[in-house]
Amino acid sequence: MHLLSASCVCALLITAALLHRVSGSEIVGLYGETLEIPCNNGAIKADDVLLTKWKYDGGDLLVKNKDQNVSITATDEYKGRVSLAANSSLLLSAAKLTDQRTFTCMMVSSSDIKEYPVSVEINKMPSSLEISDKAEELEIGKRTKLGTCVAQDANPAAEITWLKNNERLVADEKGISIQASVQVDPVTGLSTTSSVLEYSAKKEDTNAKFTCISQHKGLTSSPVSFNITYSTENIVLQVIAQEPLVEGDNVTLKCEADGNPAPTSFMFHLKGEVMKVENSDTYTITNVSRDNSGEYKCSLIDDPTMEATKEVSVKYLDINLSPSGTIVKKAGETLDLTLQIDASEDSKVSWTKDNVKLDKEPKFTKVIFSESGRYECEVTMGLLSRKASFELVVEGAPVISKLIKQRGEDGKHKVLICEAEGSPKPAVSWSINGTSLDESPFVNGKITHKITVVPTANLTVSCTVSNEFGTDSKAINVSSYTLEDGDQTKLVVGVVVGLLVATVVIGLAYFVYMKKSKQGSWKTGEKESGSSEEEKKLEEKVEENSQKAEV
Repeated sequence: MHLLSASCVCALLITAALLHRVSGSEIVGLYGETLEIPCNNGAIKADDVLLTKWKYDGGDLLVKNKDQNVSITATDEYKGRVSLAANSSLLLSAAKLTDQRTFTCMMVSSSDIKEYPVSVEINKMPSSLEISDKAEELEIGKRTKLGTCVAQDANPAAEITWLKNNERLVADEKGISIQASVQVDPVTGLSTTSSVLEYSAKKEDTNAKFTCISQHKGLTSSPVSFNITYSTENIVLQVIAQEPLVEGDNVTLKCEADGNPAPTSFMFHLKGEVMKVENSDTYTITNVSRDNSGEYKCSLIDDPTMEATKEVSVKYLDINLSPSGTIVKKAGETLDLTLQIDASEDSKVSWTKDNVKLDKEPKFTKVIFSESGRYECEVTMGLLSRKASFELVVEGAPVISKLIKQRGEDGKHKVLICEAEGSPKPAVSWSINGTSLDESPFVNGKITHKITVVPTANLTVSCTVSNEFGTDSKAINVSSYTLEDGDQTKLVVGVVVGLLVATVVIGLAYFVYMKKSKQGSWKTGEKESGSSEEEKKLEEKVEENSQKAEV
């Protein structure tokens, strides 16, 4: 027995002499997952390994001899959780925080014994990251607990950062305060971090998004927004009405305040009258008139000094045209027009006659037939417009203004045209019968009547117009078509030339005669009384021929 003990002691001494401990390594595993802890990383070839054993400071876990199966030696919490991989790594399932320790792999070869210690760290992301215990609202200028960001069950403990619109918030102990605390679960060892944010809001924080993040792979909470409350700083009065606002329209006054929550009741000052309106920010004035023009106000009920003003202008445009309707005047009478305009602003006036624009306002000192028609004035003021009109009828005995003749297109007919003015519409008659009677429409007291005739002899034709106020008649000479137009022209030219030649011949004869008479008297000394009488007769003859030549 003593001899065996001595042999064991000798073997242990030899083993101790051959054992080499390699410098340790570190690995990080995830909580709840299977952890692979490497052994020698290929430093010893598998064929040279006679024995592999895994252990920790609490005892052995497993051992494997060459060409034998793995033998699990663990009896504590690792029983059933450890196994050996083909590359001699230790497989540890359902990793826990208590597994954060050093595991050692020992390998025995024919020439060496080595140990490989591996330090294990177990990490766990928070099971959740959310903002709880949120404030119902934030008040401007008052530091209020906004909420608590909680990172549940993490390892290592979460480090929480607060963000506003993705920008980091830094505690300054004035408007921002951040207090963090950590609690460790006594069973699992996992840490829960709570971060409380106190925040003094500003008006621009309305609709701002607050979030919190942890260092675990940028884990981010859902964003939250808060209702920002603040007192009214500005008030605005709006006038809601169609443009332009005219008499008979409705106008709504709307009072808006920038406080949050916004005021719901206001005082409306209506030109000396004060109306209190509750649970509404509007007041409507119906069927406005020009008397409603003026300054209006609205104010807060609890602070009358907070007020807003607005000018309301009711546009109006009234016109009165006198006379109006249908106006009947005798030709030559005077018509006095009066247009009265009552407008809130400057206006423009335009006139038309029978829908044709006039350059200026019509004046009627002595009305004539052509001035008959429908007159309309339009007065405009911005988008507003008013119209008034009258119908002028000028009555009187008809007057023929033109009686002419024209050659027909075929050269054998003549067209007689009789133009007359008068009202009521005059009747037109001719002293002869014609064909192709044509009468123009009776417009503004004017009428034109045409007939076509074929005269066989020279004649005088009369046109007569008449109505209830009188009659007018004119005549025109119409020659026949006995000669062609070309022959008539030649005849006229021949007569004119003949008369001119005769005048010249008589003039020359007279000149020669006078010359001889003067020469004889110088010689004989006779008186020239007889010659003067003959000279006078000759001059009268020359003058008569000259007049015929002109005709």
